[in-house]
Amino acid sequence: MNRWLTRDKSYYQSLVTLAIPVALQNLVTFLVTFADNYMVTKLGDTAVSGVYMGSQVQTLIQMFTNGLSGAILIISAQYWGKRDTASIRRLVAIGLRASALVGLIFTGLVLSFSQPIMRFFSQDEAVIAEGMLYMRWVSVSYIFFCITQALISAMRSVEITFVGMLTSFISLLVNVALNYVLIFGKLGLPRMEVKGAAIATVAARFVETVVAGVYVLCKDDRLNFRLKSLLLRDKALLHDLLKYGAPLVAGDVVWSVNMMFNSKIMGGYGPETVSGLSVANSLNTLCYITISGLASAVGIISGKTIGAGKTELMKEYARTTQVLFLLLGFFNAGVLLLLRVPFVALHSGISPEAARQALSFTAVLCVTIFGTSYQMPCLFGLVKSGGDISFVFINDTIFVFLVVLPSAFLAAHFGAPAWVTFACLKCDQILKCFVAVVKINRFNWMKKLTRETA
Repeated sequence: MNRWLTRDKSYYQSLVTLAIPVALQNLVTFLVTFADNYMVTKLGDTAVSGVYMGSQVQTLIQMFTNGLSGAILIISAQYWGKRDTASIRRLVAIGLRASALVGLIFTGLVLSFSQPIMRFFSQDEAVIAEGMLYMRWVSVSYIFFCITQALISAMRSVEITFVGMLTSFISLLVNVALNYVLIFGKLGLPRMEVKGAAIATVAARFVETVVAGVYVLCKDDRLNFRLKSLLLRDKALLHDLLKYGAPLVAGDVVWSVNMMFNSKIMGGYGPETVSGLSVANSLNTLCYITISGLASAVGIISGKTIGAGKTELMKEYARTTQVLFLLLGFFNAGVLLLLRVPFVALHSGISPEAARQALSFTAVLCVTIFGTSYQMPCLFGLVKSGGDISFVFINDTIFVFLVVLPSAFLAAHFGAPAWVTFACLKCDQILKCFVAVVKINRFNWMKKLTRETA
C-alpha cells in the first residue's frame, strides 16, 4: 500500500487547504444556480425550460473562459514552482485582455442572434420567447464573468484560493436577494419573472468582478498585479499562451458543443423532460463540487511540483491521487443515491411528469458519477495540469463525436425513453476511466511548460 499512498504529509495538507476554498466556491456557485432554478420553478415548466435553454450560451462562454483561465493556471503554476512572479504577471495581463474580448464578442452575438440561437435548442414558441428574454438581459454579464474567472485563476496559480470563495459568497447574497425581489415583485417593485432572474444574475456577476478586482489589484502581495500591469506584453509568453491555451480552448469548445447538442437532443422530448433534466443536473452539480475542488488542488500541486523539477515525487502523488479519487467515486455515488428523492421533491413547482423524469435521470447519474469522480480529476489534475494538454483535448474529441453524440442521436431517433438517451450522453464518464488508468500510469504526461528567464 505504501507504493500507492505517499508518505509526504505536505501533499495531503496542500490537497486539503487548496481544495476546501475551491470546493466552497463551487458550492456557493451551485447555490446561486440552485436559487435561480428553484425560484424559477415557481413560474412553471415553460419558464424553467426557457431559462435552461437560454443559459446554454453561458455554458459555451464558460467553456471558452475555462480554456483561457486553465491556460493561465497551468502555465503560471509551473512558473510559481520556480517563484518567477514577473512572468506570471505578464501572462495574466495577456489572459485578462483576451478574456474580456471573449466576453464582448459573445454579448454582441447574443444581442444580434438571440432568436436563431433559441430556435436551435427548441421549437416550442413559449419556451423560445422566455429564453430570448432571459438571454438578452443576461448577456450583459458575460464580460464580468470572463474577467472574474481570469483573476481567480491568477490567484489560484500562486496558491491563493479563498478569493474565488469570497467572490462567490458575496455573489450568492446579491443574487438570492435580487431574485426574490425582482422575480416575484417585492418591496414595491414590479413582478419581472424571467427578466428579473436575468437582471439579478447580471448584478451578481458585476459584484463578483469588483470584489475579485479589488483584492487582486489592491490587497494581494504575492503576485503584486496592479492596474499598470494590464499593459504588460511579452511575445514569448503570448506564444506559450496560444500554444498551450489553444488545445484547452479547443477541448472546452468541443465540450460546450457536446453540452449544446445534449440540450438540443433532450429538448426534443418536450418541456417536461427539460424541466426534469434541469433538476437532475442541479443535483449532479452538487456532487461535482467536491470533485472539482480536489481536481483544482491536484492541478495546482502538479504544476508546482513539475515546475520545480521533482518528477519522482510527482509519480508518488499521481498514484495517491488515483486511490483517493476511486474512494471519492464510491462516496459520491452513495450521496447521490440518498439525496435524489428528497432533492426532486423540493421542486414542488414542476409537473409530476417532470419530477418522474428527474428521478430517472438521477438514477443514471448514480452510476456515471463514479466514473466522473475518478477520470475527470485524474485527466485534468494530473495529465492536463502536468503539461500533456493536447492529450485530453484529443481524448474528449474522440468520445464526444464518435461515441456520445452518435449513440444519443440514434437513441432519440428510434424513440428510446429519455433516460436511455441521457445514459448515452453520459456513457463517456465511465469509458474514460479505462483511458485514464493507462495514461496516468505510463507517466509520460509530465512536461515542463516554462521558459528560462534571465
